[in-house]
Amino acid sequence: VESMKKLLILSATITFCCAVAAQNLCIPLDLKTEYLENPLGIDSPLPRLSWRIDDPRPGAKQTAYQLVLGTDSLAVVNGNGNKWDTGKKISDAILVTYSGEKLEPFTKYYWKVIVWDKDSRQISSTIRSFETGMMDMKNWQGAWIGDGKGIDYKPAPYFRKKFNLKKTIKSARAYIAVAGLYELYVNGSKMGNHFLDPTYTRFDRRNLYVTYDITSQLQNGDNAVGVLLGNGWYNHQSIGVWDFDRAPWRNRPTFCMDVRVTYTDGSVETIGTGLDWKTSSGAVIFNSIYTAEHYDARLEQKGWSTAGFDDSKWHGVRFRGAPSENITAQQIRPIRRVETVPVFTVKQFNDTTYLYDFGRNIAGVTKINVTGPEGTVLKLKHGERLYDNGHIDMSNIDVYYRGDREKDPFQTDILILSGGKDEFMARFNYKGFRYVEVTSSKPVTLDRNSLVAYFTHSDVPPIGKIETSNDLVDRLWWATNNAYLSNLMGYPTDCPQREKNGWTGDGHFAIETALYNFDGITVYEKWLADHRDEQQPN
Repeated sequence: VESMKKLLILSATITFCCAVAAQNLCIPLDLKTEYLENPLGIDSPLPRLSWRIDDPRPGAKQTAYQLVLGTDSLAVVNGNGNKWDTGKKISDAILVTYSGEKLEPFTKYYWKVIVWDKDSRQISSTIRSFETGMMDMKNWQGAWIGDGKGIDYKPAPYFRKKFNLKKTIKSARAYIAVAGLYELYVNGSKMGNHFLDPTYTRFDRRNLYVTYDITSQLQNGDNAVGVLLGNGWYNHQSIGVWDFDRAPWRNRPTFCMDVRVTYTDGSVETIGTGLDWKTSSGAVIFNSIYTAEHYDARLEQKGWSTAGFDDSKWHGVRFRGAPSENITAQQIRPIRRVETVPVFTVKQFNDTTYLYDFGRNIAGVTKINVTGPEGTVLKLKHGERLYDNGHIDMSNIDVYYRGDREKDPFQTDILILSGGKDEFMARFNYKGFRYVEVTSSKPVTLDRNSLVAYFTHSDVPPIGKIETSNDLVDRLWWATNNAYLSNLMGYPTDCPQREKNGWTGDGHFAIETALYNFDGITVYEKWLADHRDEQQPN
């Protein structure tokens, strides 16, 4: 039945596109729910639906619209919505707040818009969808759990749960709420392409959860889910002048998760976090959102998130209290590794020291592939300037750092080699840099292909452009946007290296650059929520 529906919808879409091309009509495009395309797991009880009109004719305008919304995709294609039908509204509005029947949790809704143009001719959009998430904290079944360690324990905690599914799977979702940062794995595969999830909030007043479609990752029989937690801003172990290590919410990272499986017979099974999970430390031996990450490849537990892994040496977990009384969906353009930046030049000082220049200043991470003797220690120092002798000068970016510069060097990842082929990229940290100086305790052979950088930021779509006959003006526009994106990490920051702070003055000065050039409204609405979280009762 589902396959037939998809085929009919595809046929309707092709027919729609051909008809539009032939008639040159007023076309509704870019349909969004809460400013996102087909979002998964939203909590808004009255979501905003929006679209854009494409009509190149003189005097073009939308004179009316009709919204149709329901749970049956084919019915919506045919103009029938079992949840909401506005009827024809004489209006040029292209953003409308839902006001139909109450939306249910864990439900997929389909919608489309019909518009009338300046000549009162009507045309329908293709259909779009959104899926609700928890909608209410009472719908969580899992418990908040942790590894029982203290706030100063350095290794990151790994968690796993093996479970068996006995019936045919129709669909499956994973809902995960975290105080700190995380990576989610199902049957050995990392889920999603987000980075530094969930985005920062004041953890004792609001926590965000993210929804994943894991249908294709699950199988009948044995399955396993794995979670790796990072400190983020929740458990700040590095020392800076702003006393992040003394934050009132500070604690060892914790999480709560529900895996919700819907079977073809209509029944639902939820696998939640609880005392039947197991935990262990592993290769991530230290992580700091402010300084860097340390990784001991000798401690890798290969296959740790697969069903066949032997976890007999892993330990039990502990219950934790929810960090706040407000657990809500992360409805925001996520942080991603948006652009791959290859090495521009590489200079070898000797057989243990290399200097990589990426040709531009970015915020992000680097990934190294290297082979060397077991136990060899590599340090990857990231910076923006060089001394006259060609080595990295960090004096402009480490001025506010007050931590241990030997054990926790600023913007310097540390990799301990396993003796085989090793690959490392920081999971829970980002840096501001142009240059990377790689030093090793024993000789290693590196070349320009050994290192790559990723420009990392909230993945806001570009919507504006400046193009002039003056190359300098165009380059200034590009450089401004490069600087702006380097400071968008779920909230606007002042710099991606020495502070990473959300000063409101910096955010204010940059907001016109932001909104003329990028579709950043989801980030700024989240940022305003951060302001509300910080307000005192008076």
